[in-house]
Amino acid sequence: MRILHVITSLRTGGAEKLMVDLLPRLHDFGHDVELCLFDGIRSPFYEELEKQGVKIHSFQTGGSVYNPLHIFRLISLIKQFDVVHTHNTAPQLFVALAHIVSPKCFLFTTEHNTTNRRRNIKGLVYIDKWMYSQYKKIICISDQAEANLRSYLHNSSDKICTVYNGVDIQKYMNAEPIFELREKYKDCHLGIMVAGFREQKDQKTLIRAYNCLPENYHLLFAGSGILEEECKQLTKKLGLASRIHFLGNRTDIPQLLHTADIVIMSSHYEGLSLSSIEGMACGKPFIASDVDGLREIVQGFGILVPHEDEKTLANEIQKACTDMSYREKIISLCQEKTKSYDISLMAKNYNLLYTE
Repeated sequence: MRILHVITSLRTGGAEKLMVDLLPRLHDFGHDVELCLFDGIRSPFYEELEKQGVKIHSFQTGGSVYNPLHIFRLISLIKQFDVVHTHNTAPQLFVALAHIVSPKCFLFTTEHNTTNRRRNIKGLVYIDKWMYSQYKKIICISDQAEANLRSYLHNSSDKICTVYNGVDIQKYMNAEPIFELREKYKDCHLGIMVAGFREQKDQKTLIRAYNCLPENYHLLFAGSGILEEECKQLTKKLGLASRIHFLGNRTDIPQLLHTADIVIMSSHYEGLSLSSIEGMACGKPFIASDVDGLREIVQGFGILVPHEDEKTLANEIQKACTDMSYREKIISLCQEKTKSYDISLMAKNYNLLYTE
């Protein structure tokens, strides 16, 4: 088959990282797999896919991903493929519109979150119902994402299904720490959060938690985004600039995770956080916010703390760093849980849906 995946960009994010891990594996099933970007800004993910030989179609660099000209660009592009698979709102809507003129391909989409802002805007549900009706399959990345979408659309159709997101588990289990960085913080308890700085994430609560911890607790942030500067300003305001370190976008995430003593995901909501699965696989205690998309994979394995509760978060960070028996128990449970989220299993399930 000729398969085209369509996404807004390859900036930092779980859906974007998924393209890097998933598309080459779909190619290994014998398919011709290509990628379309509304915003073709170059990034580490972009360059990694290029190295793996995936052909990338870019509509523009910068600018609004809701540029209506993309619809006309899609009309001529999607007719070349058997399957077109979308991610994120703008591609979901614009491909559905282009499909009216170029109806020969089968449309698939992945719903990457348990909720989004447009579900709270009155009247948009009717547009969404039409949009989703154009798709052969709507793939949700977690049970909670599927339940929430069905409730929103009032849809019990079997076209909605769940395929768990996945990561390269062995890559994260077997990575080596960064020696120079570990030496730099050898006298510290080092935490890390890997995530973009956007409304969905909750780095601010984590920053406030570190204000409740002793001086020898340091934190790394890996990622970038529109809220990064706000978080930096909060860090300075609380006098934490010497203890909280902003690394920007990194391509050595497995190594960074193995360098830290503890991995944290502070968030307002998730679909199924790939960063969380990576964090649970790396052999370090994992702490997450008790919210949709994190609760279902962390509960009973890692450590859940109430949403926006910096004091409880600080207490759990300290306990996971200092209570060795508790720490080892959490590590063992987390690694056992991640076996269900291997990228090879996800690719196999996507291939089954396509071939059906």
